[in-house]
Amino acid sequence: MMGLPAGWVTAVPGPPGMTDAGLRNARLKALGNSVVWQQIAAGIRILHARAFEAVTAP
Repeated sequence: MMGLPAGWVTAVPGPPGMTDAGLRNARLKALGNSVVWQQIAAGIRILHARAFEAVTAP
């Protein structure tokens, strides 16, 4: 899901007593409309490069 390894979200067991539908809804809510982790990684690389340029600029 969303570029994550297989089972990253779906292999996590739910709490005792949670229905299959409730567990599915909880998993979808956990993923939500979140930023894909690859986008976060790219953003951090860009910010790091800019910070490094600012520190090393004459």
